Amino acid sequence: MKSSILDKISSPKDIKKLSFEELAPLCTEIRQLLIETTAKTGGHLASNLGTVELTVALHRIFECPDDQIVWDVGHQCYTHKLLTGRKERFSTLRQENGLSGFPKRKESIYDAYVSGHSSTSISVASGLARAKSLKHDPHHVIAVIGDGAFTSGLAYEGANNAARFGDNLIVILNDNKMSISKNVGAFSKYLSKIRSRPAYFKTKDTVESVLDKIPLLGKPMSHMMMSAKNSLKTVIYGSNWFEDLGFYCLGPVDGHNLEQLCDVLGRAKALHRPVFLHVETQKGKGYSYAEENPGEYHGTSGFDIDTGKSFSSSGTNFSNEFGTYLTELGKQDNRICAITAAMKYGTGLNHFSHAFREEGRFYDVGIAEPHAVTFAGGLAANGMLPVFAVYSSFLQRCYDEIVHDLSIEQQHVIIGIDRAGIVGNDGETHQGLFDVAMLSNIPGITIYSPATYQEMRQDLYDSLYTQEGVCCVRYPRGGEITLPEDLVSHRSWNMQESESETILVTYGRISKEVFSAAEQLRSQGYSVGVLKFNRILPIDSEAIDLLTTKQNVFFIEEGIKIGGIGQLLGERLLEQDYQGKYRVIAVDDCFISQATVARATELAGLDSVSIVKSCLGWLADSDETVEPASI
Repeated sequence: MKSSILDKISSPKDIKKLSFEELAPLCTEIRQLLIETTAKTGGHLASNLGTVELTVALHRIFECPDDQIVWDVGHQCYTHKLLTGRKERFSTLRQENGLSGFPKRKESIYDAYVSGHSSTSISVASGLARAKSLKHDPHHVIAVIGDGAFTSGLAYEGANNAARFGDNLIVILNDNKMSISKNVGAFSKYLSKIRSRPAYFKTKDTVESVLDKIPLLGKPMSHMMMSAKNSLKTVIYGSNWFEDLGFYCLGPVDGHNLEQLCDVLGRAKALHRPVFLHVETQKGKGYSYAEENPGEYHGTSGFDIDTGKSFSSSGTNFSNEFGTYLTELGKQDNRICAITAAMKYGTGLNHFSHAFREEGRFYDVGIAEPHAVTFAGGLAANGMLPVFAVYSSFLQRCYDEIVHDLSIEQQHVIIGIDRAGIVGNDGETHQGLFDVAMLSNIPGITIYSPATYQEMRQDLYDSLYTQEGVCCVRYPRGGEITLPEDLVSHRSWNMQESESETILVTYGRISKEVFSAAEQLRSQGYSVGVLKFNRILPIDSEAIDLLTTKQNVFFIEEGIKIGGIGQLLGERLLEQDYQGKYRVIAVDDCFISQATVARATELAGLDSVSIVKSCLGWLADSDETVEPASI
C-alpha cells in the first residue's frame, strides 16, 4: 500500500513534525494497513481499529520511550508498532521470526512490558512509575486498559495501590462497551452511569481552572468548593470510585476526536500526579464488518476484505463439539451449569448460552477466571454440576482457587481446558503447555486428554457422572485426529502392537505424530508399539504393569517436561523396580515462540521425524546394553 503520510513516520518524533491536519489522513492510512495486513496474517483486528486515534495522540503528546506506554492484554498495540519503527516488518505480524501480536520488550525499546493476558497494565505501570520516581525521572507511565479488563480482580488490586504514591501515572480507560464478549457485571453498569454525565467533568474542570487563577482566595475557595462538591456528588451521582482512590479524573472524551484527545492528554501530562482518563472508542471502527460484529473480529484468521468472510475452514472443532455436547447433556439434566470468562464464542459455550440463558444456568463472569473457579465451587457445594470452559493459558491464573476452593473439599467441578498444547501464532503468552504440570500435583484430580470428538464426549460424560472431585477435560485448538483402526481399547488407554519390546507412550493430539513415528520405526525393522492414554491422571495401574515388562519405554508429551505426565509415569515405573530404558520427549525448559502449529511442533522436537531421530539414538544404545530407567 502506498502511504504518503505513514511513509514519513519512522519514530514517534516524526508524528510531532506533522501538521494537525495531517493526523486524520494518517489514521485513515493506518486503518487501511491494519485491515490489509490482518486479512493475510490473521490477528486482533477490531480492538486495533478502535485505538488508532488514541495511539496517534499518545505519541504526539508524550516522549516515548522515555515516557512508557503499557498496553493491557496488548492485542491493541498494532498502531503503536507501526509508529515506532516497525512499519517495514509489519507484514510479518504473528509469523515465525516476525513481529509479535503483542508488546515484547525484546522486540523494541518502545514496548514497555509484555502483555498477552488481561488486566495487568495498572500494576505494571504503577511499578514502572514508582521506579521512575525513585530514580528522579520526571517522565510519565501510561496504562491503557479496556473496560472488559476491569472485570478482573487484578485491575482493582492495581488501581487500589497505584495512586497512593503520587507518581506520574496516567491510567487510560479504553471504553468500547465490550470486551471479547459483551461486557458484564457491575463495572459495566457503573461506566454506563458515568457516560451519561460528561457535562459534570467539563463543569468541574472549568470551575477549578477559574478559581485557581484568583490570587490568594482562589486556592482555599477551590478546596472548600471541592469538599462541598464531593458531598453533593455523592448524593446526586454516587461516588466516583477512581477519585476516591486518589486519581484526578478526566473524561469521558471521544476517543476518535484527535483535537479532544490531544488536548486532554496534554492536560493529564501537565498535572504531574496520578490521572484517570476515560476515553470512549468504537471497536472495529473503520471497517463495517468489524463494527457490526466486533466479537467475530476480535481475533481473526485471514479473511476476504470485500466480503469479510474467513479463509479458514468452516468445519467443526473441539470447542464447538464440546459446547454442542454439553448443551445436549444440559437438556437432559437441569443440574448442569456452564461458566465462561468472557469467552463464550471461543470456548463453544455460545450454544449453551442460547439454550439456557433464560433458565439462569449460563454465566459469563467477565475476565475473572479465579472467580469463575470459586463460583463453580459454590454451585457444586449446593448440588449443581458446574462446567467451566477456559483456555489453558488463562487457567494458569486459577491455581490457588483450584487447590483451596475445589480440591481440598473435593467439590465436583468440571473444567474444560481449551487450547491445550501448542496454539501457534499468538506465541509464548498463549501456548497451552503448562496446565498438566500445574494440575498433576493436586491430590484427587482427574485429567482426560482426548484425541477425537468421540473420546471427548465420553470423557465429558464420565467427568460429570462417573467421577468425583475436580475433573478436567483438555483438548487442543482445531479438529480431531484419525486414530489407527487396530487400536485395542482399555477404556482409559488404547494399545497398538502390545507385544512389542519398545513402546511409545503419549496422549492427545500429538498421538498423530507418535503413530506416524512408530510406523517409520517399524519400516526400519524395529518392533514398536504405541500406548495412547485418554485419561492421563490418575495413571491406569494396568498400563503401568504392562510397561514394566518392556525393554524400552519412550514418552512423548505436548507439554512442559518438568512436572508432566512423562516424569510422573517414570516415577511410577521406578517404584515398580523397572529395569529398562525410559526417556521423555517434551517441551524442555523453554517458551515456544510464534509459528504455525505444525512448525512450532517441529521446533519443539515433537513432529514424527524428530521423534524417530530421538528414538533411534536411544534404541541404538539399548541394542548392546539395557540401562536403568531414567527421567
